Amino acid sequence: MKQGIHPDYREVVFQDSSTGYQFLSGSTATSDETVEWEDGNTYPLIRVEVTSDSHPFYTGKQKFTQADGAVDRFNKKYGLSND
Repeated sequence: MKQGIHPDYREVVFQDSSTGYQFLSGSTATSDETVEWEDGNTYPLIRVEVTSDSHPFYTGKQKFTQADGAVDRFNKKYGLSND
C-alpha cells in the first residue's frame, strides 16, 4: 500500500439526529465535534440523518403504499372476478 495517500482510519461515534442513538464504528470521516464514549475515551462525533434506530425498515413502522399485487390491480381494472 502506498504511504501518505490514504485517509486516516480510526474509530468515530455516529449519532442519529432524530433519536439521539449513538454507535461506535471505524471510519475515515472527519469532524470537529468530539464526544466521550462509554469506555471513557474521546472520539470524533459524526451526526447522521438516519440509522437503524430511526429507519422505518428496521423499526417495523414501514408504511406500505402499494397493498395490492399486480394481478389484483389487473383484475380490478378489467372487472374480472376471482370466482
